[in-house]
Amino acid sequence: MNKLQQVYKATDVGLVRKGNEDNFAVFDTVYAVADGMGGEAAGEVASQMLVDTVQQALSGREHIDAGAMQSAILAANDAIRDYVREHPGCEGMGTTATMLHVDEGRGKAYWAHVGDSRLYLLRQGSGQLEQLTQDHSYVEDLVREGTITREEAKNHPQRNMLTRAVGAMENLVVDTGELAVTNGDTLLLATDGLMKHMTDEEIARQLCQGKDDPAHSLVEQALNAGGRDNVTVVVVSLV
Repeated sequence: MNKLQQVYKATDVGLVRKGNEDNFAVFDTVYAVADGMGGEAAGEVASQMLVDTVQQALSGREHIDAGAMQSAILAANDAIRDYVREHPGCEGMGTTATMLHVDEGRGKAYWAHVGDSRLYLLRQGSGQLEQLTQDHSYVEDLVREGTITREEAKNHPQRNMLTRAVGAMENLVVDTGELAVTNGDTLLLATDGLMKHMTDEEIARQLCQGKDDPAHSLVEQALNAGGRDNVTVVVVSLV
């Protein structure tokens, strides 16, 4: 782990679910969160396969960029689909994937993303969270089209319906991007169990409070607000 990157991570099953279908990976300067779907143990298997595959593909590599992370996610997509072919009872399983690599030598962060987990950036002193990824969900499409408002999306009956997931489609499209980063920046990866209970403004306030462990503080806040879903958080602070 690069000593200039302070990393905090936390995950919790929540107050309603029986099992935790979330997973996360932290290795070298690569970070990932995954939120599995498919019911029973299938979602847990899918998210675990995602983090295992990307770690195997990228661990120890000297140069990692958004394209390398995209390829790793596509490899996980193939692995999950192969698993389903061998286990027909797991038909429909899949996972979100949100990945980040911070290259301080270049002063850049690279990301790759599928689903409705999110990557945020908080610039030092700004107090404002910037969402870097776009949700791949049915309600997000409706919001972008202007069919429903952002407020209406929160309680829409199909708010959990994804339009993209790793393992759910043969020709998967992975969003990628890069941005300049500097000392004092904070990057947050989170599954939707966090955003269901906290607004962007509340998340930003929590991150700005300088807690000793901001990841556990965010998870605790989500649980205190109802904790209906699994919740996973990885916070990367550049110091």
